[in-house]
Amino acid sequence: MTDEAMSPLRRRMIEDMTIRKFAPKTQHDYVQRVKNFAAFLGRSPDAATFEDVRRYQLHLAASGVGVPTINQTVSTLRFFFKVTLKRHEIVEHTHVIHEPRKLPVVLSVEEVARLLDAAPGLKYKAALSVAYGAGLRAAEVVSLKVADIDSKRMIIRVEQGKGGKDRNVMLSPSLLDLLRAWWKAARPQGWLFPGRDPAQPMTMRQLNRACHAAAQMAEINKRVSLHTLRHSFATHLLEQNIDVRVIQVLLGHAKLDTTALYTRVATKTISEVMSPLEHIAVKLRDIRPSG
Repeated sequence: MTDEAMSPLRRRMIEDMTIRKFAPKTQHDYVQRVKNFAAFLGRSPDAATFEDVRRYQLHLAASGVGVPTINQTVSTLRFFFKVTLKRHEIVEHTHVIHEPRKLPVVLSVEEVARLLDAAPGLKYKAALSVAYGAGLRAAEVVSLKVADIDSKRMIIRVEQGKGGKDRNVMLSPSLLDLLRAWWKAARPQGWLFPGRDPAQPMTMRQLNRACHAAAQMAEINKRVSLHTLRHSFATHLLEQNIDVRVIQVLLGHAKLDTTALYTRVATKTISEVMSPLEHIAVKLRDIRPSG
């Protein structure tokens, strides 16, 4: 199938996503998944049947791809058939896979300190400190502009985060000092963390590589990614007895259930809870006869 044959269909799908304010990366991913489906079919995907979609799902499952990839593909095909093609009969027979939620990897405060100290240079130390100190996603860190740092109100403005929502997060004094040191050293004008081309921001790949390098230098044996710093931010706030609803707002979560997951990994909070067995032991000691 040629790009020319796909062009009008692709254009319409992109228009549908643009109307709904899909982020550029989301649009790119959706288009790529439909192209993969078309390559599997060997013809234009607008002529696909339910059996074609079913065969493709079986193909993905047999090829060993993960559950998230399969679910993302199903979501893409649902949008493509329901919104762009108005073929609801196919959508009714597609299903996502419900995977048990795994507990996130969380670093201790000491491990975070070691990781940040091992960052490869001031630029990456500042960027990783923003990820942890404000709980930002990788895409949100690299999208920051100098103007997003409001030192008067001590907040960081996050524009068009996940779900296309703006939000404000706190700016700690120590993070502000670090960002000022970075600004004085590099004098960034637009993007807070520019890439190799100053007109473009640092890529998420560059940031994740720096995070992995720092974790290795810090001799942290856990599986660390940029998102681990966000998980650690939320968990450490919870262990400081910050209301989970406040943490929800800071993280930009749409549902409280998503934030509540961190109550399962807040080990300091868990360890400080007194077991009911301890209450029984105290009572037994009180009623035990002396002598």
